Amino acid sequence: MEIQRESIFISALRSFCRSFFALCGIFLAFFLFSSVYSAFSISPLIEDKTSLSIVEDADGKRHLVSPTAPAILQLDIHGAIGIDMKDVNSEAVSNILIDSRTGLLGHDRVRAILLHINSPGGTVVDSDDIYRMLKEYKERHKVPVFAYVDGLCASGGMYIASAADQIFASPSSAIGSVGVIYGPFFNFFNTLGKLGIEAKTLTEGLDKDTLNPTRPWKEGEDAWIQALIAFSYQRFLDVVTEGRPRLSRSQLTTVLGAKMFNCQEAETLGYIDHAMSSRKEALLALMKEVGIDPSQPYQVVRLETKHSWLSDLVKGSSPLVSGKIEHTFDVGQISRKSPFSYLYIPK
Repeated sequence: MEIQRESIFISALRSFCRSFFALCGIFLAFFLFSSVYSAFSISPLIEDKTSLSIVEDADGKRHLVSPTAPAILQLDIHGAIGIDMKDVNSEAVSNILIDSRTGLLGHDRVRAILLHINSPGGTVVDSDDIYRMLKEYKERHKVPVFAYVDGLCASGGMYIASAADQIFASPSSAIGSVGVIYGPFFNFFNTLGKLGIEAKTLTEGLDKDTLNPTRPWKEGEDAWIQALIAFSYQRFLDVVTEGRPRLSRSQLTTVLGAKMFNCQEAETLGYIDHAMSSRKEALLALMKEVGIDPSQPYQVVRLETKHSWLSDLVKGSSPLVSGKIEHTFDVGQISRKSPFSYLYIPK
């Protein structure tokens, strides 16, 4: 009996073909799944952008009640606004407010919003967007908005808090900093000259390289930037004096400025309504305002943006697909993407 032996080359080729076609099958299945997933995920009627969680009620308890019971939405304004996308930003708040009227919270179940604030502020764009979203939400759905400060309510945080009907603050809170910042800027021209280094920037358009740090600055070249900052500052003053009528424009511009104040000083000056408060006091006051009986079932909820690894995989933003890992470097919370900021930066 003759036994035919297969050559090593043929055996290896066969194994390679099997592995290759198996891999192709996996990629084809993944492609089809991704296409179906993308087609369905684009509809807000099918998938919400946020996930719901139960938050402590006025008694410090978290328990699920009837889906018909009234609800209060706690909206956390924590961290730098619009600077670190892991913190609060206008897109996230927009999704939260939209989803607060659908699903388990549909049929006008959300009766009020409690802003929970601990923020040094953030970008001009995101702070203003969130403020306007809250104002529109209040008017459209006829719900009150109260704010509870537990930590910092500075600059952009104060901007957003101005949308609230009443502001409460904990004993350890600091409030204020009505102002705009852009910078700092540095000029390295003299230092580069001493080192024998020359620099050239290629531009088209008048003043395109304004405040270029590698050449001497021209007198008045920053005037148009200062005008933009002034516009944002005037907008800030409009928002705060409208929402906090005990604060006058002249008082803010000539006396208070961008200073920070403890909760009792802030109450005296008119930044807030209730100092030395607790979240429970703020929540009970909000419930009284909207007519919710604390002895009857009610729910305090939080909506948080979903972060799905599968969604990132489909979009190609996952390192598993792109093969890239993004590294970030903290530069003191100054954002290059949106340089004009309502941001408190203690020195």
